[in-house]
Formats: sequence, C-alpha cells, structure tokens
Amino acid sequence: MPQRRRPALATSIPSGWRWVLRQLSRRLWVHTTLIGLLGVVAAMLAALVERYVPPWEVPSNIGDNSVFTLLQIMASSMLAVTTFSLSIMNAAYDASTNNVTPRATRLLMEDRITQNALSAFIGSFIFSIVGIIVLQTGAYGERGRFVMFVVTIAVIALVVISLLRWIDHLTRLGRVTDTSSRIEDTARQALDARLVHPYLGGLPLHAPKTEVPATAVPVMAAAIGNVQFLDMVALARCCEQHDCDAYVPAIPGTFAYTDTPLAWLHRADGQPLPESALTTCHACFTLGAERAFDQDPRFCLAVIGEIGARAVNDPGTAIDIIGRMARLLQRWADGCASPVAEPTLYPRIRVAPLTAAELFADAFTLISRNSAGMIEVQVRLQRTLHALARTGNADFRAAAREQAQLALERAESALVLEQEKLQLRRAAHDAA
Repeated sequence: MPQRRRPALATSIPSGWRWVLRQLSRRLWVHTTLIGLLGVVAAMLAALVERYVPPWEVPSNIGDNSVFTLLQIMASSMLAVTTFSLSIMNAAYDASTNNVTPRATRLLMEDRITQNALSAFIGSFIFSIVGIIVLQTGAYGERGRFVMFVVTIAVIALVVISLLRWIDHLTRLGRVTDTSSRIEDTARQALDARLVHPYLGGLPLHAPKTEVPATAVPVMAAAIGNVQFLDMVALARCCEQHDCDAYVPAIPGTFAYTDTPLAWLHRADGQPLPESALTTCHACFTLGAERAFDQDPRFCLAVIGEIGARAVNDPGTAIDIIGRMARLLQRWADGCASPVAEPTLYPRIRVAPLTAAELFADAFTLISRNSAGMIEVQVRLQRTLHALARTGNADFRAAAREQAQLALERAESALVLEQEKLQLRRAAHDAA
C-alpha cells in the first residue's frame, strides 16, 4: 500500500490559550467588533491628515456635500442590508436545525464568508456614522475630506464585493448538501489530526484497569459535562513540575460525571502528590454542555450519522451520507495501515486511543436503525460495510463486519416483504 501523505495540518498539539483564541476567532461578534473598530479608526485618521501629513494639492470639486452624501447613503443602506442579512442568516440556522441536525448549526455560525460579509456591512455602517459625525463638526479640512472621500470609495468597493460573495453564498447556506460537506471536511481534519497524533502526542493507554498503577491518584471531574478539550501542553508541564506520570482515560468526547476520573497521576517514587498537582491537572480539561469538533472525530461522525438518520423520507440523502462515511473511514483505515511517523511529544502522559469499533458505531448505528425498513438504503449500507471490511487492519475489518451483521439483523426485523429480505441477503452475500 502506498505511503500515506502527511495531512496538511499543524502537527503540534494546540495549547489551552491557542484553543481559546481559536474558539474566539470563530465568533461572529469578534469579527464584527474588529471591523467596526477599524471603521472608527479609518474615519478618525482622516481628521489627522491636516496636522501630520505634508500639504498637497487636492481636487477642488470634492466638498463637504459630496462626502456627506456618500456617507449618508452608505449609512442608511448598510443598516437595511445588515438587518436583511441577519434575518436570512437566522432562517438558514433554523433550516439547518429542522432539516439537518441541531449539532450542525454551530458550523454554520462559524462560517467565514457569512462572518466576513456581516462584518463588512456593520463595519461600513459604523464607519459612515462616525464619518458623518466628524464631518459635521468641521474636523476635516480639504485634505481630510479628500482622504475621507478615497476611503469611502474603497469601503463601498469592499461592500460591493462582500455583497456579491454573500449573495452567491446564500444559494447554498443551510442546504443539506452544503452542511453535510462542511461536517465531512471538519471530520476529515479531526481524523487527520488524530492520525498524526493517535494519542494526542502521548503514549497509548489501552487498558486503564490493568495499566494504571494501584497507587495512582484519580483526578475527578468537578462538574457533569462533555470533555471538549485536553490541554496536553499544560498537562505535560504539570507532570514535569511534580515529577509524575499521567494516565488519561477521558479523551475529548467523553461524558464525565462527578465520579468520573479524568486522569490518574502517579509518582514512581511513591511520594504523595500535592493538592496543587491535582488542581493543575483538572484545569487541563475543558468541560462543557456540548461536544466540540476539534479533538473529537467521533462527534463529527455521529453528527454526519444524524443527518442520514433524520432523512426518514429521503433515501437519497441517507445514501449520500453512507458514501461520505465510507470516504472518512477509508481515510482512517489507510492512515492506520500507513501511519505517519511522529515522535512522542509527551512521554509522561498515556492517553486512551480511538477504536475502530467506536468509530463504526458512531457512524452507522443511527442510520442503520432509522432506515432499517428502506431496502435501497440497506443494500447500499451492506455494500459499503463489506467494502470497508476488506481494508484496514484486523480491528477495522472486524468492526465493519460487526456493523454489517447488526444492520442486516435490524433490516430483517423491519422489512415487511419477504422478497426484499431475500434481496438484502443476496446483496450482503455478494458484497462479502
């Protein structure tokens, strides 16, 4: 088998502050605030031209009225465009929630084209308002008005480009196919990152009950929630500082209760660990009410599976989702068969791995159960699972065969016509 190419992703494990910055950069209000501040700065800087820029000859036909008229038109139109865009955006979110899955709405909210368009509209509105105020105070001289005129033309050009891109983007925003593609891309990135670092940069922890020393101290979850992020950089620093090893069973995606051990800490010399070590270790885990996509490939597959499971009256969508699952799991199989050689970054940390059985269960359980009575979907599902059962390592092949057998049993109990049952058995036999 040819050597798998290195995924086009950063191979370093993100630290806690980088993860927080990444989450902030995906928020709409951050983009709009930054662009709005840029608009304020642009409008104010034009007033400083008279004082700090050497004089030059400017066109005499650019007066207060021309700049004021442009700013007034832009202020009134951008307010209407922003209001319209927000209503369209909310409608797309509602459509995604109702027709796709509520878990996919977060990806739509993080859409860069949408955020850039709304930021441009709001930023230009703020720029025009501030420009009108400063213009009415008489702070602009001849050169200031000329600079303001040039900047206004540039802002109008930016708004037109953003509006054209936004209109083209609206034809796809919130559609089932577009949302499915977004989640598939996110899942591909999460799987690639996990293939590069199967244990998040640490060593494997296959059997916590036998591998964790009996004298290890558990670090319990302080609240009930999903593990969203594990800061391996901070955890490695904690291990070095307190001369201990960490055993992590609660990888991102784990639902933790207050009696769930997020990790165990153990010192080889048998000395007791200070309370600060347990507190620092607990701070390395970010828990929340919802799961996150970044370090959780299983969640990505589960969300894609939800789309297929909700397509009760749309077998075409269910079949499309099965094809997307096949591409993603084939990528995982190829990566496991030809792993990318990466050094162990954190040798004092052992992390529970992802298993093929978990990936297959997250990917196919919902769609197999909800479409059990749809013969066309079940035939495609059997062909896909048996095709996957011919690739990958032994665990991967066994997981594919297990899901194929479960899907066959569910379908036989749901199908009414004996002829359809016979057709499905024949398809499963031919695909095996």
